[in-house]
Amino acid sequence: MAHPSTVTETSEQYDIVGDVHGCGAELETLLAKLGYGLEGDVIRHADQRRFIFLGDLVDRGPDTVRVLRIVMGSVAAGTALCVVGNHDDKFRRALLGRPVKIKHGLAETLEQVGREKDRFRKQVMAFVEGLPDHLVLDDGRLVVAHAGLPEKLHGRSSRRVRDFAMYGLTTGRLDDEGLPERLDWAADYTGRASVVYGHTPVVEPVWVNRTIDIDTGCVYGHRLTALRYPESELVAVPARRVHVEKSGPFRLVGPGGAAASFKPPAGTSADADL
Repeated sequence: MAHPSTVTETSEQYDIVGDVHGCGAELETLLAKLGYGLEGDVIRHADQRRFIFLGDLVDRGPDTVRVLRIVMGSVAAGTALCVVGNHDDKFRRALLGRPVKIKHGLAETLEQVGREKDRFRKQVMAFVEGLPDHLVLDDGRLVVAHAGLPEKLHGRSSRRVRDFAMYGLTTGRLDDEGLPERLDWAADYTGRASVVYGHTPVVEPVWVNRTIDIDTGCVYGHRLTALRYPESELVAVPARRVHVEKSGPFRLVGPGGAAASFKPPAGTSADADL
């Protein structure tokens, strides 16, 4: 099965959000805080900014259908972009009847979407099927992927690229929480592009070289965070409640924690690379 890998665009202003996981109310609050309005299922900004979703739209939260409608409507209207997350891809495979393990919130997503008409389910399958695994933006100065991506894979298309973009670098073993054990890639990153990603919930988004993990665990009762580009500004809203209990503690930082910084990397500003 062929998958698109990259969309290259010239410079624009973006607002990039981490894993939403069905937190529809928090998403709408964050959109309003960032200056976006909703016209039906389409988000629009008066200054023509574009919103970017880092994947994992589904599972665990209470409003997966609302989130999907907003993202699908906005991508179709050209006001948003989206990359695929591992939860989104697993959900697609479940809808196709493929053998998948029904856990980590997938049962709730299937139940919520199952209440919708068959046409909507087909639209969701087609939408997720067509999502790129990463985006190369601003003439190569910005890369977004669900779980991050090393420089040598930027702009490439292969199963290896797609797997890394969705899952990150893993050992093939499970950690104490029953989740894939992750290897560090960000600590050694020396690429030109800034890489913005999610996937691993962290207490605070921190810069590791030119990479930043902005998944702050909204579905677990923490926050939903967006990064404004090229301003390097972080904007967050609190979760309305704990939608699901996390099985273990939040990581203080994502991959590359030893090299982490709470400030943008040196030489970056609203007029330079992120």
